[in-house]
Amino acid sequence: MTSLVLTRPASPRSSTRPAFDLSGLGPNWYAAVMGTAIVANGAAALPYRVPGQLGFAELVWALAAALLTLLVGARLVHLTRHRAAAREQLLANPATAVFYGCPPMALLAVGYGTLAVGARLIGTGPAVVLDAVLWTVGTAYALLVAAGIPYLMITRHQLSALKANPTWLLPVVAPMVAAALGPALLPHLAEPLRPALFYGCCTLFGASLLAVLVVLPVVFAGLVHSKLPTVLLTPSLFLVLGPLGQSATAVNQLADAAHPVAPQLAGPALGFAVLYGVSAIGFAVLWLLIALAANVRALVHHRMPFGLTWWAFTFPVGTCVTGAAGLARHTGFAGFGWLAVALFGLLLTAWAVAAARTVSALVDGRLLRAAVR
Repeated sequence: MTSLVLTRPASPRSSTRPAFDLSGLGPNWYAAVMGTAIVANGAAALPYRVPGQLGFAELVWALAAALLTLLVGARLVHLTRHRAAAREQLLANPATAVFYGCPPMALLAVGYGTLAVGARLIGTGPAVVLDAVLWTVGTAYALLVAAGIPYLMITRHQLSALKANPTWLLPVVAPMVAAALGPALLPHLAEPLRPALFYGCCTLFGASLLAVLVVLPVVFAGLVHSKLPTVLLTPSLFLVLGPLGQSATAVNQLADAAHPVAPQLAGPALGFAVLYGVSAIGFAVLWLLIALAANVRALVHHRMPFGLTWWAFTFPVGTCVTGAAGLARHTGFAGFGWLAVALFGLLLTAWAVAAARTVSALVDGRLLRAAVR
């Protein structure tokens, strides 16, 4: 289990501030950064504009960047002062190890937002540099996690495929995020470097997609056979949307990138983006209905408690927003545009609820149990 313990002083004489125990701070906390960043990125991607939309996106991006900075600092403290706990999270506890897929996705999402949303605030030059750094670090981290966590699953972790759950997707979907967000850097690179980035992103897309196709059937079999081990994991059903929406986003971004880099592939890339994207978003909507029904049931009948798993309501839905927006851009069909708007409304609601409950738990100094029992 991963948690953050905020304890209040035993008496007024000891201190007037709560003491922060970072020994249980896990990688799942990066889900809050991911969920915040995708709100900004989704707002910028929508095919329709309303007054204040871009300003709102900039504000949320700045919040995500601040959260990322704060969390990176806290995790550095955790990794240096609580090495035994960090080692246990990764090597001994498979339930927390899968959440190491969250940090690279947080880096990538904030980096992309810096260029797509924050450039007007900090300038295009600094935004390009910051995005390039975060994308490079995030991509390397994503590849390490996508290979390393399955390696640990095979060689060290004691697991049963019949008890698989959607959190198993987190490590292998991280390279897909890199594939979707890397093309934004292409116009800012020297021309000789553009093919390397383009084909690199195509490779990341393929590697992640095939890995997801390996893991996803195991996850579904585990859900059908053993159900979820605890009601607190019910929001993790939304994680299935992540590879669907992110892959739809990736193919649309790569189709745009093909025009200047590989013109001979532009036509086939666009056709594939539309055909694959429509299929992926269609399945995502189907799964969204399943996940919504399961979570309503958990809330109504089982009084599902709050945990960091509630942030699963945000980033996966946000990837469907950007995927639907990409389809609207390439097909001209207004239905995809309105679907993106509807999904963004759901994303915004989920983000507001998750953020408010997280702040409340922190302010109250409660024990926030954020991962898996």
